[in-house]
Amino acid sequence: MTVHKGAFAAHKHELYPPTPTALLPAVPLGLRAVLDLVVSGEATSRAEIARRTGLARSTVGQHVGHLLGHGLLEEIESGESVRGRPPRVLTLSPRAGTVAVADVDTSGAQVAIADLTGRMLARETVPVRIEAGPEAVLDAVAERVLALLERTGRDPRRVREVVLGLPGPVDVGRGCAVRPTGMPGWDGYPAAETLGVRFRAPARVDNDANLMALGEASRREADTPLLCLKIGAGMGAGLVTASGDIYRGADGAEGDVGHIPAADGGDSLCTCGNVGCVRAVASHRAVLRALGIPETTDDDLRHGERELAERIADSDPPAVRALREAATAIGEVAATLVLVYNPRTLVLGGPLSDLSDDLLSGVRAVVYRRALPLTTRALIITTTLPDGTAALHGGIVLALRDVFSAQGVARLLVDDGEAD
Repeated sequence: MTVHKGAFAAHKHELYPPTPTALLPAVPLGLRAVLDLVVSGEATSRAEIARRTGLARSTVGQHVGHLLGHGLLEEIESGESVRGRPPRVLTLSPRAGTVAVADVDTSGAQVAIADLTGRMLARETVPVRIEAGPEAVLDAVAERVLALLERTGRDPRRVREVVLGLPGPVDVGRGCAVRPTGMPGWDGYPAAETLGVRFRAPARVDNDANLMALGEASRREADTPLLCLKIGAGMGAGLVTASGDIYRGADGAEGDVGHIPAADGGDSLCTCGNVGCVRAVASHRAVLRALGIPETTDDDLRHGERELAERIADSDPPAVRALREAATAIGEVAATLVLVYNPRTLVLGGPLSDLSDDLLSGVRAVVYRRALPLTTRALIITTTLPDGTAALHGGIVLALRDVFSAQGVARLLVDDGEAD
C-alpha cells in the first residue's frame, strides 16, 4: 500500500493499514441477524431475538455473549418492570465505535463524527481551501476528526469507517477525484487510501452531491427516486434510486450537470474550456461574479455567501434579478433531468437554495412548464433542510452500510480484538 510521503508526516508512527478484506473471517449468519435486530431496534431482548430469528435460545445466548465480549453490545436494565427484576435490554455499546465524515467544499470543510446508531456526536467547520491541495486538506480534516474524538471521549482506535465528500468527479473504486476542475493536485490523489491508513479503517470517497442526496433521502424519509441538485461553485446532481442506492456512472462523471449548455449561456467561459455551460452563468460563483462580489476574503472564506444573502434580504434589485435569472437557467437543467430520471422528489441544495423563495419558485415554474405532465404530476420540489448537514448525514449512512455489511461486521470483531 502506497501513501504520498507528505501526507500526515507528523503521524508516521500510526501508519498501519486496515485489516485486508481477504484475511477477514466468515461471520455466522445468526450472529449477523442478532446484531442487525439490535441495531435496528426491532428486537432488544434475547427472547425477542429468539422469536424473530427462530434460533434456539442457547444459540442466541452464544451470539449475544460473543458480541458483548467484543464490546459491540451492552445489556442494561430497562427500568420498566412492574414487579420483580427489571427486564434487560440489548443496545449498541458506546465502545462499539465511531464513524468519521467530511464534506469538503471549495472554501472549507465540514467534519463530523457519529456513533454506530447514526447519531451525530459533534461537528465543526475547517477553514481550509480545496485549492490548498489534498495533503493540506486531508491533514486538516484528520486533525479535526481527532480533536472531535478527544472532545467526545471516543477511542481513535475504534474509528470504523471514514467517508470523504469532494466537489468533483470521483472514482469510488480507486477512492480519488478524477480530472476535477478548480482542484489542483487532487486528480488521482489516493485520498481514501491516505485516510484509511491514517485511521486504520476502511475509507471511502464520494461526490458531495451524491452524499447530499443520500442524506436528504434518509433524513426526510422522502419518496425515491430522489434527485438532488447542489448549486455551489459549480453544479452537481446526485440521484438516490428507488432501492435507496446512489446511481453511479461508468467513470465517476455522473451528475456533473454544470457542463450542460444553458439556454442563454452566450459566450460565458466555463472552467471546462467550453462556453455557455450552466455552471458559468447560474452557479453561486457565477452569480457572485456577475454582481462583482468577491467570493472570499482573507478574513472570511464565506464573504460572498454572506454579502449576497444580505443583498437578497434587502431586496437589492440587481441581486434579485441575478438570482431569478439563475433560477431560470437551473430550471431548464432540472426539467431535462426530470424527463430523463423521472424522480419522485427534487431537492435544491447549496448556498443559493437558502437565500429566498425566488430560486425555488423560479425552478418550479420552469420544470412544470417544460417537463411532461406525467413526470411532474406527483413530483415534490423543495430545498435542502436548513442546517446544511445533508452531505454529512449522507456520509454517515454510507459509512454505516459498510460497517454492518458482512465484511464490516467481520472487521468489527477482528479490529476490536486488536484494539484491546
